Amino acid sequence: MTVELTWHGHSTWHVSVDDTDLLIDPFFDNPHTDLDPSDVETPDYLLLTHGHADHIAHAPEFSDATLVATPEIVSYAQAELGFEDAIGMNLGGTVECGDAFVTMVRADHTNGINTEHEYEGGMPAGFVIGDTKPTQATDEESTTFYHAGDTSLMTEMREVTGAYLEPDAAAVPVGDHFTMGPWQAAVAVDWLDVDHAFPMHYDTFPPVEIEIDDWVREVKATGSTAEPHVLEGDETFEL
Repeated sequence: MTVELTWHGHSTWHVSVDDTDLLIDPFFDNPHTDLDPSDVETPDYLLLTHGHADHIAHAPEFSDATLVATPEIVSYAQAELGFEDAIGMNLGGTVECGDAFVTMVRADHTNGINTEHEYEGGMPAGFVIGDTKPTQATDEESTTFYHAGDTSLMTEMREVTGAYLEPDAAAVPVGDHFTMGPWQAAVAVDWLDVDHAFPMHYDTFPPVEIEIDDWVREVKATGSTAEPHVLEGDETFEL
């Protein structure tokens, strides 16, 4: 199967697995994209890592998609954002989404939803998206992408995600302040043992402005064999 990755800035990714389209964390108010949410075709599935505004701001624009998120985010989105079809899942679970298999993994972060209703977001998450269901047996034919969500560096990347889910490519937050910065994100890439690495969650607003070349240099300094790719906004990469 073909897996295509398109970065729309910040943590917003469009992932195509054969004939299935998935959109992650829609937030188009960022300087890396020229697109308005209305320019983007509604995907089959909308995945939300957590409830912060810079990850769910444009979710209502895609309410015709099937939502995939924690039960807490699903409850909020169905009550407040217009979603009807949804798959509530939790950390460690895998669900089949058309031609894709989506596994929810841990992210070390916070997860409040800033509304007057005081919704809880549950645990923040990342997603591992592949064209086969993960098993303990290594599948050389599978293609898998890891979206780390908003997270700090955590040994689960080395001990679980990299070791058993075996992503071929990973998008990691690099902007510092709210997530990992360049050097920790580079260590994450090394621990994940991926072939391709992409930065995200940077240069959107002042606290997360960095020199992206610092991350590229740090990845190489770890001795990782991963190829760092700094995509332009709305650029597509095929695995």
